[in-house]
Amino acid sequence: MRWQLPVCFSLLSIAFLALATIALCPTAVLAQEDDVVVEQMAGVAVDPEGVLRKQVFSDPGGRLMRERAASAKSTLNQDVANFSKLRKISLNRLEKALKGRQGVPTDEMRNLAGLQRVKYVFYYPETNDIVLAGPAEGWLTDLSGRVVGITSRRPTIELQDLVVALRAFPPDKEGASLIGCSIDPTQEGLAAMQRFLRSVGVHATPGQTQYIVDGIRTSLGKQVVSIDGVPANTHFAQVLVEADYRMKLIGIGLEKPTVRLASYVDRVNPSHVTRNAMQRWYFVPDYNCVRMSEDGLAMELVGDGVKLVGEDEAVSADGVRRTASRGSRASEAFVKSFTRKYSVLAERSPVYAQLRNLIDLSVAAAYIQKEDFYGQSGWKMKFFGDENAFSVEMFKTPSHVATAVTARWKGNRLMTPVGGGVSIEPERALDTDNLLADKDGKVARLHKETKINLTEGQWWWD
Repeated sequence: MRWQLPVCFSLLSIAFLALATIALCPTAVLAQEDDVVVEQMAGVAVDPEGVLRKQVFSDPGGRLMRERAASAKSTLNQDVANFSKLRKISLNRLEKALKGRQGVPTDEMRNLAGLQRVKYVFYYPETNDIVLAGPAEGWLTDLSGRVVGITSRRPTIELQDLVVALRAFPPDKEGASLIGCSIDPTQEGLAAMQRFLRSVGVHATPGQTQYIVDGIRTSLGKQVVSIDGVPANTHFAQVLVEADYRMKLIGIGLEKPTVRLASYVDRVNPSHVTRNAMQRWYFVPDYNCVRMSEDGLAMELVGDGVKLVGEDEAVSADGVRRTASRGSRASEAFVKSFTRKYSVLAERSPVYAQLRNLIDLSVAAAYIQKEDFYGQSGWKMKFFGDENAFSVEMFKTPSHVATAVTARWKGNRLMTPVGGGVSIEPERALDTDNLLADKDGKVARLHKETKINLTEGQWWWD
């Protein structure tokens, strides 16, 4: 039977993704193959040209990961391997200890003694210690290179990411107003895609689906990755891009999420989408995330800290993007559902826990700068602040990625590219209107109860 399209581009529903280059930071999922459980870790690498390439690692039966867990338990110092509800790290003592090793970090230093979240920031005028505190446990490196907890599989916070956040809010100059990334098609690519779609005409058939998909991919070309506020060749930047990339894959139905979550493509009614519509989804912090003690010496980071928001655009024939006059209910439902389930996603897909950690680190660094703990403690952060002394800019810079296209016959409208990114304004969390009061004095009490009695060279304690 021959199908004909009653209007240009109808019956064929196609979603596109403006992809990004990202680091080797995959998500572990379990698959069933002939009654054998296979642990799969799907990730990506950045090729020499700065373009994304996918990678998938499989561990039939989970044997390799069990071996790595056993090895980590036997080799890690038992004190650091034990789970801690509240592990404390003195930043200035850590820098001093690292400097004493001529900048060569131990495994404990690289992984901040297994710290998995920054829940508190404390300052102690008596000893001049600036302290981060949160849950921690022993760690292992999975098949993809991600460092995760032995038991929880939650990613550890890495020293290199902490240093990037501190450099964004240093002691001697203004902090970064915006930290984030964006993954977007070019205007030239959008215009070329519009020309190609017009050339398809009104007589396309299901048999032409692959031709149309290939034509869209070729005409739209590579997408551009831009990074703000932090060096683009850092692990910090690549985690931002990975989180954005993975979210968009879920949105257009190219990656199955680890929780029950309907994609935008599943939700949308193509008859409600104009043919030049473009959906943008991007992560922002939940800025009502800081509870501060009355004396300003302690603060707590509360909640999940991350929201997904959407923005609707229209693409003109020459590729120019403008704010659309009408929003998409499907897009709104997708971002709300993603935000609502973020904490569960972060438990099962480590990249989202990493994104949350980067936001927490950025807010913590902004708080340290705003309260002038640098000046009060006399900490110049000269070693951490010097790339020549302690290098963190060691990754390939993400620049472009090939467009991914998923095609589905559904309705009679064409859904066009997805853009977006991550947008973090850490100082907004410290605005008076966003701060949460320490009404019951919990943060102040915990600060007072946390005693510092460290030996020479010690920089963390439980």
